[in-house]
Amino acid sequence: LEVREDAEERTGKDCKPEKERTARERKGFLRRIVRYFEGSNVDRTFEKKIDFTFAGGPSYSKNTSLGIGLLAAGLYRIDRTDSVTAPSDISIFANVSVSGFYALGVTGNNIFSHNKRRINYTVMFASAPRSFWGIGYDAGRYNPESTYSEKRYLVEGRYLHEFLPHAYIGGLVSFEHVRGLKFSDPAYLAGQKQRYTATGVGAILEYDSRDFIPSPFRGVYVSFQETLFPKGLGNCGKTLWRTTFTADAYGQIWKGGVLAADLYAVFNSDGTPWPMLARMGGGQRMRGYYQGRYTDNDMITVQVELRQRIWRRIGCAVWGGAGNVFPSLSRFDWSQTLPNYGAGLRWELKKRVNVRLDYGFGKKTSGFLLNINEAF
Repeated sequence: LEVREDAEERTGKDCKPEKERTARERKGFLRRIVRYFEGSNVDRTFEKKIDFTFAGGPSYSKNTSLGIGLLAAGLYRIDRTDSVTAPSDISIFANVSVSGFYALGVTGNNIFSHNKRRINYTVMFASAPRSFWGIGYDAGRYNPESTYSEKRYLVEGRYLHEFLPHAYIGGLVSFEHVRGLKFSDPAYLAGQKQRYTATGVGAILEYDSRDFIPSPFRGVYVSFQETLFPKGLGNCGKTLWRTTFTADAYGQIWKGGVLAADLYAVFNSDGTPWPMLARMGGGQRMRGYYQGRYTDNDMITVQVELRQRIWRRIGCAVWGGAGNVFPSLSRFDWSQTLPNYGAGLRWELKKRVNVRLDYGFGKKTSGFLLNINEAF
């Protein structure tokens, strides 16, 4: 013992075995991570210009396979003297997967003082190997799977102004460019081009009494959005239009329990190119379906979800719903309605900003999803 202490005094180094030092360093690193996330769900928007939390780790979805993701979630207030208005939010994400998928994007809701004005925005770039079955319900149900590579750019901004309590009117601008490469079965495109660009301008009418957009506990949200894609601002060959309708409702039914319902419908004009059509599946609606297996001009989905806080920052959710894709309302077929249900876990990364892990089921399909914010 004396020899060891003398050696430590002369060298200034700890002579404990290397394994003990490594274990101590590992414990210290883990403690720092725990301390970092301990207070991340405390509302600090009154004391900070913007309160960011960063997180990273494995990610997975049916479309992109296993990957690694980096996420930054931030909350802030335009007017830090306004304690009535919910904070604004921003989410920045980056992801790369073993399938060759990679994506980078930012989304957010900028809420001005006393909720009189809002700016919602999305900027995203993604490159991914994808699967394609063709267009229409029968194609998705019966066609063999084909593959292609897709590069997609999307920029969208929405401005809303309150003209009555909780009622908003506004406009939007959007730009989307999609390029398909290496189609294994080009016949599924039915003679369409592989690359499309479209610029949209639109009008919005909304009623929104939600208490917090990323994770509402109560309120109603109804949105009607009409977007025009002029012929001269793209290469679609004609002027196109898109109508989008959303109706959501939220209510607390017991302590820690929120019941949420969502009705969503999108209608596209005839001649809308394949990358702009309605795609069933993804991270928000009809979870568990490969996004794009069922693709057509129009789509209607409905879902009801029960969200329950379990313990501290941990929660869970169960949902059920249905959806249908169709070429026009006159050709809507009830027998082609697809079921959807599932369950998931929630972890509160920021104050009422959840990281969610969902497992969804559908007709002869299922899959995991890892995402941020509630599905709707």
